[in-house]
Amino acid sequence: MSASKKTVLVTLALTGALLGTVALAQNKGMGGGMGDGMGGEGRGGMLTQMFDAIDADSDGKVTLAELQAHRKAEFAAADTNGDGALSPEELSAHQMAKMQARMAERTQAMLDNMDNDGNGSLSEDEMGQGPGERHFARLDTDNDGAISKAEAEDAMQHRGKRGHGGGMGNN
Repeated sequence: MSASKKTVLVTLALTGALLGTVALAQNKGMGGGMGDGMGGEGRGGMLTQMFDAIDADSDGKVTLAELQAHRKAEFAAADTNGDGALSPEELSAHQMAKMQARMAERTQAMLDNMDNDGNGSLSEDEMGQGPGERHFARLDTDNDGAISKAEAEDAMQHRGKRGHGGGMGNN
């Protein structure tokens, strides 16, 4: 499968998750479903992250009308040629713009939290240790001074069982 087809499939999956969140919230009255419906797990977590954008009147509550208006606005924003349908290119561009906005927010948060000298950039010392370094001793279960592939896989499997997903980089 080509990289562009993979990108389109991933984008479609992300878009489906977004639309599924809206549908889930509509069907479950915002109180049930995956996780607690509003927590940080599953598709309900996405709704929590988007809550302020959906809550158009800022009353701390999201109505069905606000959900529908938000979905319609998201669709219109993605439909750049105005033909009433989203092409793979439009979906990709829309998702990429959202990902770039989230990345910019995360980057700024990193700078705000870690830029000790206030120069607007992070030195190697300010970056500190990465998750692999911080957890190296715990991951090296046989204490041989190295992490084997089996030890890394065991750590990822254990992490997944605790509800954190896979990967050593997810802290």
